[in-house]
Amino acid sequence: MTNTQRIETLEMRGIVKRFPGVLAVDHLDFDVRAGEIHALLGENGAGKSTLMKMLYGLYQPDEGSILINERATRIRSPQDAIQQGIGMVHQHFMLVPSLTVAENTALGMPSRWQLNLRQIARGLSELSERYNLKVNPNLPIWQLSVGEQQRVEILRALYRGAALLILDEPTAVLTPQEVDDLFVILHRMIDDGRSIIFISHKLHEVLSISQRVTVLRSGRRVDTIPTSQATKPLLAEMMVGRPVVFEYQRNAAQQSGERLRMERISALSDRGELGLKEVSLTLYGGEIVGLAGVSGNGQSELAQVIAGLRAIKGGSIWLDGVDMTTHTPRQRHTAGVSYVPEERMVDGAIKEFTVAENYILQDHGHAPYVRAGVLLNHTAIRQACEQAIHKYEIKTPTTDTPIKSLSGGNIQKLILARELAGSPRLLIAAQPTRGVDVGATEYIHRRLLEERAKGTAILLISEDLDEIFALSDRIAVMYEGRIVGVMPRESVTVRQIGQMMAGATADAV
Repeated sequence: MTNTQRIETLEMRGIVKRFPGVLAVDHLDFDVRAGEIHALLGENGAGKSTLMKMLYGLYQPDEGSILINERATRIRSPQDAIQQGIGMVHQHFMLVPSLTVAENTALGMPSRWQLNLRQIARGLSELSERYNLKVNPNLPIWQLSVGEQQRVEILRALYRGAALLILDEPTAVLTPQEVDDLFVILHRMIDDGRSIIFISHKLHEVLSISQRVTVLRSGRRVDTIPTSQATKPLLAEMMVGRPVVFEYQRNAAQQSGERLRMERISALSDRGELGLKEVSLTLYGGEIVGLAGVSGNGQSELAQVIAGLRAIKGGSIWLDGVDMTTHTPRQRHTAGVSYVPEERMVDGAIKEFTVAENYILQDHGHAPYVRAGVLLNHTAIRQACEQAIHKYEIKTPTTDTPIKSLSGGNIQKLILARELAGSPRLLIAAQPTRGVDVGATEYIHRRLLEERAKGTAILLISEDLDEIFALSDRIAVMYEGRIVGVMPRESVTVRQIGQMMAGATADAV
């Protein structure tokens, strides 16, 4: 186990990073003190990730300096960062599933001949006991839950001597109980004199866990303030540059009859296991049903089954009283089913295509986008796309811009515009604001509520319980491929939903 090098202060002064045509970080100052959790906020593209990649040695600054304990330091690589006492836990874990916890910790560690895995396991066990990071060092990663895998990432950084830990969206895939446990662990770490940089889009977590907050916008530092002086509206306005709404005016759901009925649906997961186990659920027109659950409990399979993208092993699906169990995705789309997929750049868009080409992906073979059934009507395509860009406030240079050049929030808004263009009867919105900044999130939420008011039935699949509670009329919870409860939003608390996400039944909570 590497000895921890104490970092009393870390400063980044006048940091500049340029990419072709983009000034990503513009003469930015940032500092962290020993024994503090310093939150870093900003919209997508504000410069947070670029700044942290320079601190961790993945990028080199074009200008500026990094000082550790008031001494100028050059961090040329992640190995340099680790030697300086800086660790980083990425949002998407950097673990090899087939290797054990100890073997993953050993990866990249210097060794003259052979690493002593038993010694590493003992060191991990000591750290695990000290910080209540309960993980068996001899288990392979694939046998661990998402929360346990995150503990492995933290343990690995601590084992390598991290005095300062960068956490990138650390709560994105955790249940509320796991978030509480993580915060207890972080407080123990700062009590030992460690420092933490906490990157998150969840403002209530930033307010509860940090001592100071730095907000970035367009590559510049807006301000650094004590968390005690911060509020959600203030931080959001600093990030976006305008006031942001968090609580929406909502009328009671005006249900217009049964829209979707699923009866005893079973389906296999990508791993060949039973991913859905006799799932039954009903949606009505004019309501939003929020589907909560920890990632990997069947939500993705359920969305794909409804859209017709995954075969079922048993059960039936009805839309407006019509059995569509054997209908193709095209037939379901024609019947009024729209789908905003979880992986927007895998299932929702073709990155090499232009904005306009992605906008007509669903309807490129139909009027007014074709003439004589074969020739594309480029004028009609451009006009329709321009109208969507204006209506949905999509930031893009032109309709001919490759979609991969847009930010995540603007790509998501384009997909939403496409899926709502045909006035759907049923909308499946899977993780619609994942990785999207606070401004784009507010816009997407408003659009979903507008669709609800039009009578659309919406299945909102989200791992963000704030989003579930802000938008849903009823909340369903999935655990291990089953729906363990469906209840009105007003009758349950976040804590109770969190317990159900961990396996408790509705009756038990």
